[in-house]
Amino acid sequence: MQHFQRDIKDHWRVRYQNPGFPHVQQGWVLPPGQEEAFDPFIIMADDWFKRGTFSDHPHRGFQTITYVIDGRLEHIDNGGGYSVLDSGDVQYMNAGSGARHAEEAYGDDLIHTLQLWLNLPERLKGSDSFYQNVRVDEAPVAEVDGGTVRVYSGDVAGVKGPMESLVPITMAEVSLKEGAEYTHVLPENHNAFLYVLAGELSAGESGTVLSKTDAATLTFNEEGEESAPSGLKLRANSRTRVLIYSGVPLRENVVARGPFVMNSEEEIREAFFDYQAGKFGPPAVK
Repeated sequence: MQHFQRDIKDHWRVRYQNPGFPHVQQGWVLPPGQEEAFDPFIIMADDWFKRGTFSDHPHRGFQTITYVIDGRLEHIDNGGGYSVLDSGDVQYMNAGSGARHAEEAYGDDLIHTLQLWLNLPERLKGSDSFYQNVRVDEAPVAEVDGGTVRVYSGDVAGVKGPMESLVPITMAEVSLKEGAEYTHVLPENHNAFLYVLAGELSAGESGTVLSKTDAATLTFNEEGEESAPSGLKLRANSRTRVLIYSGVPLRENVVARGPFVMNSEEEIREAFFDYQAGKFGPPAVK
């Protein structure tokens, strides 16, 4: 049986701005306002920042996946959680009914992170909040011809990532030598995107050329099955690293306002009221 072969649906180069110290630089890998196209993903930010940028703040109704590119990221939550993440480490957070945390550059570091917002279905927006750190050496690595695939979430390249997401997703970092060819296999019903961390590659049936700081969405078969595989052809035109994410679209109404992602404006107002009323608990401080 012929697998569904993926192609590049849309692609763009991330544009950066300087919000002002201590938020040194920011770019949108997945820009706001395109929730239907990116579903179940909402936004993805590429940030460089010093301490004081993302101090104590609340969230409700979605999940975050934070990948540390460089520097050390200090995590503090108001449930007593504390950790420091290094390059290649990932933190998964389920905000659920309400989380309050801080994500700071450790000490005097300049931290560089990617943070992805992943929506929760309506039935899980009231779930308990929790955090999971996936250290780089805890994510299994599959050897492929001319490279490696490090799997943080999902079943990919014959290995299973340790991330315990409440919705089915995959997250993998593909590293290829110049000239290497590799087909990345994903469930055909997953909406997916990629982000090039380094180098240049040709992707999909069209062989679309993408290079560092390029992002792209992929074609997929929304009426397909989770058990049915699909292939994304990659060829490294130079030594390349690329992150690939995928998930099943929720196709629910999305209202994103500030730090909250709900299904209606009324639920957004309720979230702000609950936070102001202290229902998210005390501040997240050491």
